[in-house]
Amino acid sequence: MGSLEADDSSGALARDFPRAEHRRWPPRIQCMSVLLVALAASVLLTTWLVHTAARHAFLFADFDTTGPQKFHRTPVPRVGGIGVLAGLACGALVLRWHDARSGDMALTLLASGLPAFAAGIAEDVTKSVSPRSRLIFTAVSALVAAALLGAMIPRTDIPGLDWLVTFGAGSLLLTVLAVTGVANSINLIDGFNGLASMCVLMMLLALCIVSLAVGDSLVLSLALAGLGSVLGFFVWNYPSGRIFLGDGGAYFLGFFVAELGVLLLVRNPAVSPLFPLMLVIYPVFETLFSMYRRCVLKGRPMGLPDGVHLHSLIYRRFVHGDRIAGDKRSLAARNSMTSPYLWALCGLSIGPALLWWHDSLALSLAIVAFGLLYVSLYWRIVRFRSPRWLSRRR
Repeated sequence: MGSLEADDSSGALARDFPRAEHRRWPPRIQCMSVLLVALAASVLLTTWLVHTAARHAFLFADFDTTGPQKFHRTPVPRVGGIGVLAGLACGALVLRWHDARSGDMALTLLASGLPAFAAGIAEDVTKSVSPRSRLIFTAVSALVAAALLGAMIPRTDIPGLDWLVTFGAGSLLLTVLAVTGVANSINLIDGFNGLASMCVLMMLLALCIVSLAVGDSLVLSLALAGLGSVLGFFVWNYPSGRIFLGDGGAYFLGFFVAELGVLLLVRNPAVSPLFPLMLVIYPVFETLFSMYRRCVLKGRPMGLPDGVHLHSLIYRRFVHGDRIAGDKRSLAARNSMTSPYLWALCGLSIGPALLWWHDSLALSLAIVAFGLLYVSLYWRIVRFRSPRWLSRRR
């Protein structure tokens, strides 16, 4: 087994990693068993949470239906992240049964994410954990993963930042900021049934494809476990919205996707460091644009919730105005009609990422193009000049 050692341009890593090209491919049955066990565990636990929701509503349900980002009318359990985490844990145990070293690394990664998950679940239950506290706990998770797995960004292909990551402290700082930012961005887009979970499914599928292309069995297995776990939640979340991902699930999945991207870079020099960024550019750009809109344009606190995110505008301009009765079922239908618009937008980042996962120049141009497209769409929608192809016939 080889090891990936840091060179002068990427900085020192906390631990050696097996080179993906020197590892044996896992048998197909290993991949399928990880996927199916994660799916089964997630479906079973999520089903139990949904069908016992009335018993634990006082603890887990979201009774707030009046906030600027609330689009449901009845209490819904916010602990879908429990099923997702359980599915991932079971998938990791199956992976350990097949390959002890990879399984140990998978379990270590999940354990590293527990601070982020715990802070999110605490908010879901108590509704009293501040955004700053959740971000701090997510940063702790990123620090633990860096210490235990050496999961630190080794290169960026961005002038200035490449110099920064030649230092261990610089690489660690950038990694913590990136992982925390991605986790927060997934939570930000978690506003409609199936929106965040389908975007994460697309990101994990892309990670599967690229890890398959470079022969990285660890990242492949973890991404497959993630696919099964999120899919087990998705079937109950979309379109009916019987359970929500919650802050615990959103922060943990953001952490998980970001860490898989970092591990893919550490273990595979052929992968462009802009590939993970391109994968998550939709939620990340949504977050950065929201910060600019709140702080610069409106002079409001950065963390103050509002109802003018892109997904909120699409709901109000294209879906909410439909002539549908306002009963519970119709409200759920309108909620679910919003997400496909944003799935398509997310797909516009996933496609280029898969096409040019090894080409930093092409990915940098694609990132700029995505930003211009997002801003153009936002300003046209907010000024009631939406493109005709966005509007559904009534």
